[in-house]
Amino acid sequence: MTGTPAPFTADDYQARMERAARAAADAGLAGVLVAPGPDLVWLTGYAPPAATERLTLLVLAAGQDPVLVVPTLEAPDAEKAAGAPALTLRDWTDGKDPYATTAPLLDAAGRFGVSDNAWALHLLGLQKALPGTSYVSLTEGLPMLRAVKDAAELERLAAAGEAADATYEEILKVSFAGRRESEVAGDLADLLRRFGHSQVDFTVVGSGPNGANPHHEAGERVIDNGDMVVLDFGGLKHGYGSDTSRTVHVGEPSAEERRVHDVVREAQEAAFRAVRPGIACQDVDRVARAHITEAGYGDRFIHRTGHGIGVTTHEPPYMIEGEEQPLVPGMCFSVEPGIYLQGRFGVRIEDIVTVTEDGGRRLNNTSREMAVVH
Repeated sequence: MTGTPAPFTADDYQARMERAARAAADAGLAGVLVAPGPDLVWLTGYAPPAATERLTLLVLAAGQDPVLVVPTLEAPDAEKAAGAPALTLRDWTDGKDPYATTAPLLDAAGRFGVSDNAWALHLLGLQKALPGTSYVSLTEGLPMLRAVKDAAELERLAAAGEAADATYEEILKVSFAGRRESEVAGDLADLLRRFGHSQVDFTVVGSGPNGANPHHEAGERVIDNGDMVVLDFGGLKHGYGSDTSRTVHVGEPSAEERRVHDVVREAQEAAFRAVRPGIACQDVDRVARAHITEAGYGDRFIHRTGHGIGVTTHEPPYMIEGEEQPLVPGMCFSVEPGIYLQGRFGVRIEDIVTVTEDGGRRLNNTSREMAVVH
């Protein structure tokens, strides 16, 4: 396992905030409004101590210093954030109108990008205070804001991928037959934490017919000899995401099961080899889908080929038809084609991939051949 990376500095956060303000201006927006959540953590290093109905909002706009509006009682925590030296805190006390505090910071006729998880309560409050303003979600207005990772972020993503790989290698040693899916899922969660994850986001264990549901939640079904089992698991390590899938078989697989697995493995390999700067996100999806369609399973590949990953396990860009965003070095995303035969079994193989100057690099490196477990 790699060591703990150096923490991000105030200069790192200042550069991110400046980049966000410039990107907003380039997109024709008056600025960016960021509520508590992954965007706020990425931009400032600050996560409020708990979910609260009190307004906390980062205001970024080109040509003005960043300001974080916070409740007075939470200001001491905000002041300790790594990015705090790069911004101004403006606090408001209970009983006062937080929108009156925030309104002077905004262009009264501006259109702003707003973090996706902002509360409607606060957005409506701002609209009431500034009826000339309008808003667009960051996913729509600035979808690539966090998409291109720097070297320090790539280091964290690689460490998360390494931990997920170690988890997979260990799970192959446990017993599957005769145990509930939920028990194997518990093993996966324990292993992710053992290998340094601070947060486990999902542990999909889809056995037999449950494997044909891509987002099956591990349940009480007892895994049996002869089952195909889809394993999909990930979470956060050092604040950055992991997400990998492998499909194993309890006992010896049938010829059909091997064939389906081979088709998915070949599609995943072809899509990975297509990754390079300049091609559109949709082209990665097209390559995987074409291979599966040619094999006769096109209608059984029922989801996109991939999603971005960073401080969250799902974020832009998305590898799906219609997404014309070109790949750029530093982008990180999953490549995860699958085939799902309803009532029978499913197969999915997934790696996190980062775009390099001349191609792509996998951040998951466990075997993609079908593993036989007991």
